[in-house]
Amino acid sequence: MSSFEVEEVDGVTPPPKARVEDAPAAAASAPARERDYLSGFLAEKPRGDDPTVPGGALYEGVIDALKDIFDPEIPVNIYDLGLIYGVEIAEGGHAAVTMTLTTPHCPVAESMPGEVELRVAAVPGIATAEVNLVWDPPWDPQKMSDEAKLELGML
Repeated sequence: MSSFEVEEVDGVTPPPKARVEDAPAAAASAPARERDYLSGFLAEKPRGDDPTVPGGALYEGVIDALKDIFDPEIPVNIYDLGLIYGVEIAEGGHAAVTMTLTTPHCPVAESMPGEVELRVAAVPGIATAEVNLVWDPPWDPQKMSDEAKLELGML
């Protein structure tokens, strides 16, 4: 059998802390490393917020505004209804919306383009808005989003 010797102490001195200055000389000749490796990353401006493409905050703001406009005869917004054929945003905040109506004889044919223009122009960052009402290609129910078809019981 082996025996162990026990020694009682009042305290233990902490071991020394490692310091960069104490590194071997070979490490000192290595290229300098920035202490905060995120400094460049955090200083970068966000990318991909190009207002002329989908996904940009300004473009999505216009789409959200269009989704707030409902056809008075159908309980679905005009974007999901497929009445919006295109949204273009140019430098300087000029928005051009190409849209149609369900039929040329739609009761809101005179008021709907004006409402679209007002709502789009009210989006922060949009300086001017223009609505181009087209009839070709004609609207048909296949242009509706799946959400709109589900809302109307067509799925």
